[in-house]
Amino acid sequence: MGDPKITMVGAGGMSFGPTMVNDVIHTPSLAGARLMLHDVDEARLLRAYRMASRLNAANSSPIRLDYSVDPAEALDDADFCIASAEFKRFEYWKQDYEIPRRHGSTQINGENGGPGGVFHSLRSIKNTLSICADIEKYCPDTFFVNLSNPMSRVTLAVNRATNLANVGMCHEMPIGITRLGLLLRVPARKIRAKASGINHFTFFTEMTHAETGEDLLERVRALYEKPFFDFSPLTVAVAKALLKVPWFDGLSEQMYQPIVTHMVRTYGLVPASTDSHIGEYLPFAHDVAGWHPDPYDFHRRFNDRATRLAERYADGASRIPFHRFGHSLEEVIPIIAAIWTGQPRRVNAVNVPNQGWIPNVAEDAIVEVGATVDRNGIHPEEMPPVADPIAGCIATQVGLQDLIVSSALTGDPEPAFEALLNDPHSPADRQACRAMFDELRALQGEHLPF
Repeated sequence: MGDPKITMVGAGGMSFGPTMVNDVIHTPSLAGARLMLHDVDEARLLRAYRMASRLNAANSSPIRLDYSVDPAEALDDADFCIASAEFKRFEYWKQDYEIPRRHGSTQINGENGGPGGVFHSLRSIKNTLSICADIEKYCPDTFFVNLSNPMSRVTLAVNRATNLANVGMCHEMPIGITRLGLLLRVPARKIRAKASGINHFTFFTEMTHAETGEDLLERVRALYEKPFFDFSPLTVAVAKALLKVPWFDGLSEQMYQPIVTHMVRTYGLVPASTDSHIGEYLPFAHDVAGWHPDPYDFHRRFNDRATRLAERYADGASRIPFHRFGHSLEEVIPIIAAIWTGQPRRVNAVNVPNQGWIPNVAEDAIVEVGATVDRNGIHPEEMPPVADPIAGCIATQVGLQDLIVSSALTGDPEPAFEALLNDPHSPADRQACRAMFDELRALQGEHLPF
């Protein structure tokens, strides 16, 4: 078969770029692979290439590296394409978050849900479909992995508008296993778990100790009954203080969980994600959480720090042994390896069209479930029905996804406005919704599909 060509589109970004490179390097079954880095920003691309080259050399150069700003060169004969690309991510996220809240929205994140998530979706769909158009032109038989958020909406658009074999991938499920494992003092490698739902809104259906067979979900439910998770004024004050401390702000973002606690204590449901993600889809999130970290500020600062580290490492000025970190929690490269080698591999979460995988979610809606992967592709697992009130929230989101994707594919803004109007975090006032919609449209028109 030879060695695969894997093209990373948006390789200059910090969200996934360095991690994907390191994972390919640390996958023995992909030794000899040609990893092509592609980005329209040449300065970021060159930094990514220098960093990748240093990582590769430090691991005895198991793969061949290349880079190009030219999509034709980057995509030609690619066996796999991975895409994670956005324009003006933080500038637009600030608008997505602040403008709706000024008009009365209760959204807590504005990334994948809420009225801000509507505009993030429209921009991401337009950009991702432009990438897919190049893929269909230069390597139509490739296997396409989408990493761009809002995951469910972008992946739905890819499946409706293209013929590409594809999957949407997110790391929330494996991170959730690791986070709960730390709380339970059980190594993640000893946890076997399943979860289902839609991206950033999946809930564990099984969690057992691989060696003892113990039901760990019962331990998780007992854990969240402890006073630590009461989120008293003192706890809130500590969370606010930690947000001001570099690197410790991530601890606050991961562990400040009043909404997660509410779901566990009230419904017995254990989310795979944190408040900032599940809260985007729950109409009562703002009432439960009260104060919540500003997502834009946290992620911008984190990205800035990661960028500085990457630059220093790429230029040889950092002695941090990134090459020794090993494989990450991401499941993208394991999927590629399983398809290429034919060696079956189970993964915790894939985003795919629903074909009965979750029986009480609409057919063809994008759902997130576990799967087995082999040479014949992805084989999602059949899961039990999602529980109430999750089922109702997912049904609402599936309807919004349909409206947003229809708007992006037809160029008609009105379905997108209806989605914004019907989002559970939008104000009841139609005029306020129209005002925020028109304001965001005027600011972001360059990257919208209408």
